Amino acid sequence: MSNVLDARSEILARIRSALGRDASAPNADAAWSAIARNYQQAGDLDPVNCVELLVDRLHDYGADVSHCPQSQLAATIAGILRRRNKKRMLVSPDIGPAWLSHDAGCTFIVDDALSYEAIDDCDGVLTGCIAAIAATGTLCLCHQSGSSESIGGRPLQCRRALTLIPDYHLCIVRASDVVKTVPEAIRMLDSHKKQPITLISGPSATADIEMTRIQGVHGPRVLDVVIVD
Repeated sequence: MSNVLDARSEILARIRSALGRDASAPNADAAWSAIARNYQQAGDLDPVNCVELLVDRLHDYGADVSHCPQSQLAATIAGILRRRNKKRMLVSPDIGPAWLSHDAGCTFIVDDALSYEAIDDCDGVLTGCIAAIAATGTLCLCHQSGSSESIGGRPLQCRRALTLIPDYHLCIVRASDVVKTVPEAIRMLDSHKKQPITLISGPSATADIEMTRIQGVHGPRVLDVVIVD
């Protein structure tokens, strides 16, 4: 990632030089900070109604949503996987036994730099998320390959490839991580802006081809969400 950022900085420096801007010219960060932001910066819903709005949006997108307390999370995950008849589920190395149950009736495959073919051979992926946006029904995932550290005390949300290749995605959302607006979520993600971020609003779908809606084009065709109250 650092190489990409270095290349970006070099390209922007060449553009500024070609345009004849001197060192005293405002840089991009200063110009960005100076932009007036008169739109809504924070939500106006209490936590319960904020979660209800998220659920409404997710249902509208075609995702299934379940609720459970933290103590019942493993049992809830197991029940969903049995109902979906999933036998091989991908998980990040940092997802521990608190999420996984032998009662799920499936094998949990830890992603240890698996090949794309091996990922495609599994039935789906189980992840957490770092934030959820109620107004847009969006789940925000940060990716940090090759690290055993958690993000904000949450299990890592796996490599990006695991959110794109499998046909099924089961995502766990903490109710305390649900915000109403996009600006609130962006502020939550600010400390992770050097990591790849994936925003998921319902199952993968497109209507680019002859205005016909097709699911599963560039990501999971089926999305289940568990909100931990």
